[in-house]
Amino acid sequence: FVYLKIATSHTSAYIIKQLPQPTVFLNTKLDVVYFSDTWLTLFQIPAVNCSEKSLKKFFIGLSKNEEKCLKKALTGTPMELRKEHVEYLPNTSSLLYTYTPWYNEKENVIGVIIEAKDISLEVLQEQQLKKLTTQLHDVSEIARIGRWEYFKDTKTFALCNTTRSIFGVTSNYIPSVENGIQFFKEGYSRNAISMAIYQAVEHQSAWREKVQIVDQKGVEKWVISAGKPIIENNILIGLTGTFRDINEQELSEIKTKESQQLLKTLIDNLPLNVFIKDTQSRKILTNKAERNFLNIKDEKGVLNSQDFKFYDEPTAKRIKEEDITVMKSLTPILNKEAVYTLKDGRTSNRLTSKIPLIGDDGNVAGLIGFSLDISDLKRKEEELRKLIKVNAQQNKKLVNFAHIVSHNLRSHTSNFSMLLNFLVTETDELEKNKIIIMLIKASDRLLDTLDNLNTVVDINTNINLKKEELHVNSRLDSILHNLSGHLENNKATVTNLIPDDVKIDVVVPYFDSILTNIITNAVQYKSPETPPRITLSAQREGTALIISVADNGIGIDLKKYGDQLFGMYKTFHEHCNARGIGLYITKNQMEAMNGDITVTSEVGNGSTFNLHFIQE
Repeated sequence: FVYLKIATSHTSAYIIKQLPQPTVFLNTKLDVVYFSDTWLTLFQIPAVNCSEKSLKKFFIGLSKNEEKCLKKALTGTPMELRKEHVEYLPNTSSLLYTYTPWYNEKENVIGVIIEAKDISLEVLQEQQLKKLTTQLHDVSEIARIGRWEYFKDTKTFALCNTTRSIFGVTSNYIPSVENGIQFFKEGYSRNAISMAIYQAVEHQSAWREKVQIVDQKGVEKWVISAGKPIIENNILIGLTGTFRDINEQELSEIKTKESQQLLKTLIDNLPLNVFIKDTQSRKILTNKAERNFLNIKDEKGVLNSQDFKFYDEPTAKRIKEEDITVMKSLTPILNKEAVYTLKDGRTSNRLTSKIPLIGDDGNVAGLIGFSLDISDLKRKEEELRKLIKVNAQQNKKLVNFAHIVSHNLRSHTSNFSMLLNFLVTETDELEKNKIIIMLIKASDRLLDTLDNLNTVVDINTNINLKKEELHVNSRLDSILHNLSGHLENNKATVTNLIPDDVKIDVVVPYFDSILTNIITNAVQYKSPETPPRITLSAQREGTALIISVADNGIGIDLKKYGDQLFGMYKTFHEHCNARGIGLYITKNQMEAMNGDITVTSEVGNGSTFNLHFIQE
């Protein structure tokens, strides 16, 4: 109630006129008695004598609510009325009217005092607050983020509806600290929250933990629990925080991780190399086989790296050119065979396929590659080719050998048959003795033939050949010593240019036989004009050691006899000791050691025999 004591009418009017709050005094007839200048300013009323004017002169009509408030105030009941969006006031939009009974000295109601307060800013702030509250509520529901507060003095919680929904509790459920902790899954989650609350209470620290809860219905959920202490005047008065329901996202991530792990496990255990590259030809995914091939244990050592880090320059350059071609043309490369050389010197034959990788926007995002090591397969193919070649050679040798055996033995048997017929029919004892001598010589030639054939058979059927490492010059000294008499009788000179440190893995008896035979032939087929000169030298070509024996003899017409040179019983000179078996046996001995023999020669200018010893 407001008690207003007016000394004089003039003084009262003067005081009221200066009131800072827009104010008007009405009598019981609702006529204006007094008013403040601020009232006139608010309603933009000219400064004239308004004491006998009706209240309605100040307004554009009275609403039912206004009339109701005036009547209540005249009965002694104070009233308030909010009017928002007042269209007839240009400088304001919302007002709060206070209707107060006006008493005289006898406390009788003699009118109504109306005060007007501009609440436009408050209304605007209320509207904004309401909007923000609505938005916050909507966000909370959509994002499943609930708020909570704990009051230390009352030991009670305040939960929002979203928080209650997350925990599956009713609207009147109020948890305690003890049963609130029980909602967290036993084990890590419960321990983590207990420790977080302890740290917040004791050390005023905030927390944010991804944990699991078990709601009222027993359903496990993933949530992010965040909280912090509420401090006033350095005193802890409570805790506040949020719960964010991330169960769907977490379960989806778990399934995605499981799928990714399953896919990674599958890719890692594929029996071929798999890799994915970006548009810069950098590896962004590799499987275990690819990392093992590159000799990199940790995937981090491969990711975002180009192939120049792992391969030699030519190989890496070739790989990048292929990558660019695939990504520019969008045309796959399928099963391309190539040799890959790594920086550590290792080489590998591989079949590689590269397929362009297209992104969601339809543009190329890189490529997917598959690579298979075919080194063993290539080795086996090479071994098979060699085996086929050897089999072909063996078959050819077998056919030739069978032909030779058939021809030679037939010749010997025909000769024996003819001589025996002569012996049976011959009556002259002197002639019989001649025939017997001829039979003895024929028998000796047959034995020589059988010995030669046995030697060839031994060479081609001996599968238990054992190679030994020997110093070439030490062995040559022994061979030349054994031939010293033969060389001296023929005035032959031997020059050895082979370095002393040269070693070789050979079947020693074959090595001795080969060098002895070739040196002997060089002396045997010497030029009649000059003494024999023999030169020995050696050089390496890849895995082969080539020992060359050059002479200045009469030479061989290779155009005429080249394809027959190493045939059995093939002779190319009219020489009394030529039997055509030495070079045949020599070639068989070289091939038995996985080697080969070649020759260069010119009639009248000597020959050079090159012995190719393959060093495995």
